Amino acid sequence: MDLTLIVAVLIALILLSGFRIAREYHRAVVFRLGRFTGLRGPGLYWLIPLGIETKVRVDLRVVTAPIEQQETITRDSVTVKVNAVLWYRVSDPEKAVLKVENFRAAVQQVALTSLRNVIGQHDLDEVLKSRDQINAILSKNVSENISPWGVAVELLEMKDVEIPQDMQRVMAMEAEAIREKRARIIKADAELEASRKLAEAAQMMVGNPAALELRRMQMVAEVGAENNSTTVLMMPAEFVHMAGSLSKYLEGKS
Repeated sequence: MDLTLIVAVLIALILLSGFRIAREYHRAVVFRLGRFTGLRGPGLYWLIPLGIETKVRVDLRVVTAPIEQQETITRDSVTVKVNAVLWYRVSDPEKAVLKVENFRAAVQQVALTSLRNVIGQHDLDEVLKSRDQINAILSKNVSENISPWGVAVELLEMKDVEIPQDMQRVMAMEAEAIREKRARIIKADAELEASRKLAEAAQMMVGNPAALELRRMQMVAEVGAENNSTTVLMMPAEFVHMAGSLSKYLEGKS
């Protein structure tokens, strides 16, 4: 009787040892005597003990994988150093375990080679100015290569681009030249607009001699105010006669 009880307790312990718990973001890829039998989890599940059934746990959460800095040559023969960050997740745990030995290392290497290849297909200006476009191409290339392994790309972004010091100086000179060009164009446009306004004003004054004289007096007054000097002017008789008539008219009105 005692032996039977002991055997029953041992069997119960062995059966209980087969229970496992998988968290919400974990899946268990189960093998029975080396053959794949299915996925288990999340929650409580049971494996045949004594090594008959074994599992490989796969995490379904998004993984952040920094891509180490790569030194490569652009299409216009400029050496640059580029690093990036890749976000990916396991979409099919079965393929991630059965199709590739170590999917994390495989994804990392695919991202490295894709980064070098894509940068080599673009000019330096494109690498610096069209990052969104290059990131989209990188994501597409990496996704096409790793999707057979049950892994999906969430996002891939270039983090930093380093260029040689000599090239930085050349680019700074180019930027300065562009800014100077824009300044000269703006100044020329302003002078053109001012000349047009002056031409319009001259046409208006030609038909009104009094306005021309008033403008001349205004300019002389401005010069006198700036130089703190006394200026003597000779005025046309018509202008004096006009001013006298205006003064008499105003006195009569008052």
